[in-house]
Amino acid sequence: MRVDAFDFDLPNERIALRPARPRDAARMLVVDDGKITDAGVADLPTWLRPGDCLVFNDTRVIPAQLEGRRGDAKIGATLHKRIDLRRWQAFVRNAKRLRVGETVDFGSGVEALAEERLADGSFVLAFGGYEPVEILLERAGTMPLPPYIAGKRATDAADRADYQTMFAREDGAVAAPTAALHFTPGLLEALAAAGVANETLTLHVGAGTFLPVKADDTEDHVMHAEWGRVEAETAARLNAVRGAGGRVIAVGTTSLRLLESAAADDGTITAFAGDTAIFITPGYRFKAIDGLMTNFHLPRSTLFMLVSALMGLETMQAAYAHAIEMEYRFYSYGDASLLLPASGAKEPLA
Repeated sequence: MRVDAFDFDLPNERIALRPARPRDAARMLVVDDGKITDAGVADLPTWLRPGDCLVFNDTRVIPAQLEGRRGDAKIGATLHKRIDLRRWQAFVRNAKRLRVGETVDFGSGVEALAEERLADGSFVLAFGGYEPVEILLERAGTMPLPPYIAGKRATDAADRADYQTMFAREDGAVAAPTAALHFTPGLLEALAAAGVANETLTLHVGAGTFLPVKADDTEDHVMHAEWGRVEAETAARLNAVRGAGGRVIAVGTTSLRLLESAAADDGTITAFAGDTAIFITPGYRFKAIDGLMTNFHLPRSTLFMLVSALMGLETMQAAYAHAIEMEYRFYSYGDASLLLPASGAKEPLA
């Protein structure tokens, strides 16, 4: 499909620069098989059924944004994907001033060798010393806020907590699984009381999630790989949910992409550990999930393509037009949507 089919006009003021407080005070647009309803995140228990299961990503965002120097040249790096204990693939700003074999000084005693330049223009950075790279990043790095936020304000101390979900446990992401930012212990308790279960998996979100789609046709876009894991016990419990008639609702496109990567053709979810570069566009047949809770995404992005594959492009164009008109807040710190395809949601409780 042509990428411009996924374009839409978004007023700049619709971009959220801070999250809702409390987190579950955010608004939520419910799209139930084409029917659009305005609701709130706190209403989620009334829109789900007993026996449903929400699936969260427990990845933890690391301070993966680095600013340094190579001689007199300023070099910025955003870590994307771990290669091994000391090496990371990174997207580099001012890359024309960096050559293979040169060392970048990121300050605070943190240095990295530009070991290799990859075909996509990114670098393999090999960090010096003996301390774990995560400790080096805590010393020299900052939280890698999306460019549409970082371009409008500086990262500050509040982002260390704001840009981390309550499920964050496994270090390795350079972007938050933002749909889960809306959840609080109180909301989880309300969901449990409503008979809604939850499970976790791990997908370390890479910086590739921020990259624009430069191709004119979706066939020509290459997704960056990200590492994920679904435990065998988790897969078995999710299969049991669906076997009992419940629905598997992914919280975030990261959870959805990993579940679809781990699913067999018959919809059975299997144990999984490895890289996934799954690219979901209209025409894709979903196997593992029955719905999605997600934030509002960028025009022409792979994530807007994904939600259009789930609900239909015309439906999502109408939903986003409604969200813009009703002044929903967009992107990572913005409001949520609950997307339920033809199987449908129940009507909210009185």
